[in-house]
Amino acid sequence: MTGGARGVKPPAPSYTVVVPTLGRPSLRTLLDALIGATADHLPEAIVIVDDRPEPGAPLSLPASAGETVRVIRSGGRGPAGARNAGWRTAATEWVVFLDDDVVPSPGWGSDLAADLAAAPSEVGGCQGRVQVPLPEGRRPTDWERTTAGLETASWITADMAYRHSVLADRGGFDERYRRAYREDADLALRVREAGHRLVRGRRRVTHPVRPAGFWASVRAQAGNADDVLMRRVHGRDWRVGAGEGRGRLRLHALTTGSGLLALAALAAGAGRTAALSGAVWAALTAEFAAARIRPGPHTPREVATMLVTSPVIPPAAVRHRMRGLLRHRGAGSWPRRRVVLFDRDDTLIHDVPYNGDPEFVEPMPGAAGALARLRRRGVRIGVVSNQSGVGKGRITAQDVLRVNARVEELLGRIDVWEICPHDRSDGCSCRKPRPGLVERAARRLGARPSDCVVIGDIGGDIEAAAAAGARGILVPTARTRLEELVRAREVAPDLGSAVDLVLGEEGRR
Repeated sequence: MTGGARGVKPPAPSYTVVVPTLGRPSLRTLLDALIGATADHLPEAIVIVDDRPEPGAPLSLPASAGETVRVIRSGGRGPAGARNAGWRTAATEWVVFLDDDVVPSPGWGSDLAADLAAAPSEVGGCQGRVQVPLPEGRRPTDWERTTAGLETASWITADMAYRHSVLADRGGFDERYRRAYREDADLALRVREAGHRLVRGRRRVTHPVRPAGFWASVRAQAGNADDVLMRRVHGRDWRVGAGEGRGRLRLHALTTGSGLLALAALAAGAGRTAALSGAVWAALTAEFAAARIRPGPHTPREVATMLVTSPVIPPAAVRHRMRGLLRHRGAGSWPRRRVVLFDRDDTLIHDVPYNGDPEFVEPMPGAAGALARLRRRGVRIGVVSNQSGVGKGRITAQDVLRVNARVEELLGRIDVWEICPHDRSDGCSCRKPRPGLVERAARRLGARPSDCVVIGDIGGDIEAAAAAGARGILVPTARTRLEELVRAREVAPDLGSAVDLVLGEEGRR
């Protein structure tokens, strides 16, 4: 047989769907529509990432959800962290991110298959088309117009597919964006900066307008803090690359400054200055309110909302901008997690209590291969280990060094060792679950704790990672307690699977 008949379509690439959620009722609607829309081109998995800070009642899933739908927890890290937790469980060529309040069209699955199959190798991501239904018979409100902007927004995760290899190379979403704002634009810019193309496909989803409270436009000003991080990472022209308009921050700053100056002058008895500054504030505020009221609808509630919130928005925007300047001072590019710190006993080698004899060192299954894979990918490796036997007088510091040297003979070079010799009663800052060992190892390797992944077999390892701001992966052994397993955000059955998660390759939580 000759290879490939003329006119035969190439097989559609494999894909995983990832949906972060806080448990909104719209999740059921999405899943019902998604399962129906993908009947002809099934995903390998639909990963629902429960990002509620504390696990509450089980998520309400429709009866149509079968074994394809998996639920994992991300512990309230925000949508960026939730998406990262989701895509790292995938073993497919593509990962498709959907918001939990969209509704895929009936032909979404077939159109997705065509979109992905048509993407040449230089395409790193493919965006779906978003439709926002607006009310008939009246003009849209300010909030409805804002939501309608999603139809023309670039690279939003309402429906966005990325190659798994691209996500792994770029480190996924930047988890410093704690809100559903700018984290998608940031990833798109980093993907394009790496030389990949982003394209729009033909598949479609509907994004209904969610109900919004009276102060929704004021709460939205928190995004000004995220804009600071965008500028820090991507430069002053980031809006051009992200397809964003200039915004009104300068006018908001002028409005806020005029108002503050008027109040200060009034308090100081400078009536002329107060009057002039107050007039500037009033004019700018009136212009802003009029611009928001003009498109309509001119209902009493909408007009009242615009009149009340328009004077509040400028100072709110400036306050969040200042908060962003403080929070993100000195911010660099998103960490790509190029440091992995291992616990020693029962993680890299079998645990022999208070062992000071190199002859008893026996590597855990798969340890040598796991470390070799990390080294080939340029990942630096460290060990962070409690050795209370030194503090108790059961072994000496020299015994620990000899055992560590034997570990390196069997498993290869370790870039940094950090050992806590203290007993539990010593009250030191380095003994796990305290963060000292992780912080010291990161510092010695020229990394931030947030650049690090800590892999261990007990809850203290994972708690030390969390305390330092690192990512923690639990690899259970016989001494891992059930409650430690339940609390862990990420769990791998063995070291090889843990390294899969670190490298963004196949692996399951």
